[in-house]
Amino acid sequence: MQLSVIILNYNVKHFLEICVKSVQKAIVNLDAEIIVVDNASTDGSKEVMQNIFPDITYLYQTENSGFPKGNNIGVHVAKGEFICILNPDTIVAEDTFEIYLKEYQVLKNPGILGCRLIDGSGKFLPESKRGVPTPWVAFTKVASLYKIFPKTKWFNKYYAQHISENETGKVDILVGAFMFMKRDLYLKLGGFDEGCFMYADDIDLSYMVSKTGLQNYYVPKTTAIHFKGESTLKDGKYMMRFKEAMQFFYQKHFKTSWWFNSIMNIGIAVFAFKKTTETSNSQNVIDHYILVTNNAELYQKVSTSVNKPIDWVYFLEDIEEINQPDKNIEVLIDSESVSYKNYIHYISENKNTNKSFKIQALKSNFFIGSNDKNDRGEILSI
Repeated sequence: MQLSVIILNYNVKHFLEICVKSVQKAIVNLDAEIIVVDNASTDGSKEVMQNIFPDITYLYQTENSGFPKGNNIGVHVAKGEFICILNPDTIVAEDTFEIYLKEYQVLKNPGILGCRLIDGSGKFLPESKRGVPTPWVAFTKVASLYKIFPKTKWFNKYYAQHISENETGKVDILVGAFMFMKRDLYLKLGGFDEGCFMYADDIDLSYMVSKTGLQNYYVPKTTAIHFKGESTLKDGKYMMRFKEAMQFFYQKHFKTSWWFNSIMNIGIAVFAFKKTTETSNSQNVIDHYILVTNNAELYQKVSTSVNKPIDWVYFLEDIEEINQPDKNIEVLIDSESVSYKNYIHYISENKNTNKSFKIQALKSNFFIGSNDKNDRGEILSI
């Protein structure tokens, strides 16, 4: 078997459904399998998998044992020569895995390959590529110095800003939302370290791969959506977990350091001060909808559900004919009429506009999307 796609789920049944459906489209031409490991979800994820995807390997756990152990369970039963660790709140393009199987053959000494990730609004996610989080590098992240001095080498290492978002290049660290590698290498390294519950596991695995002499690559020849808001709400709890994760990594691979704790505490204090001075963003109020579909029955369902003005077009390019710059427009896209690849390209090209976006999972009764990387996501039921 060529490929096993491992998806670890915890209480995100709607995201999981569209993720699995996008992966199914992406493995049509491959000898591949999908393995979903569930960390004791209670939101109906189990019923979704049993009713909609009865032929997919589904491993339901009786407790939430964390990101590392859940993925290790999936990889253990995988049959593919290659694996892709994939978050459940992602959408991949139809040609994603074919591209990476080819890229792996031409890159020099490849270890892990990562892709270009965007959030639900189409904006690039800088964690797609990162550097080793030494104490100083971790501090530049929590203190946001990388934003203030993006072109200064001393401050821009955390997000590997020496490589542009559209440039293939060697990087130290890749994000666990999408990690493509050989299964034998994963097993040789022992997989994700189960001593860490979350956040440092992908950093640790990436770093261990680099220590073998292999090279991790950021390869933006395809783009995936990572909604991600559920796990990255920027609050005090997140910052403490981030600190604990960095401590885990640093203590495992380097010497314990008072310097690390000092600068991390300073960084968290800076973060907390910034949070107290920020003004919260008001919820996005939709004035107008545009539905992209060739399905008249779907148009009738959506029209009834949204109770707002709505235009119906057949093709993405027809949206530009609807010119309403003073309105907040939400674009609803039927994945049976528009490919995932074209949807991903469209929202990436239309970020920072007056538009927000949602996509319907194939043959489902909902649209799903998010307006920001910190947004937990929104479901529009029809």
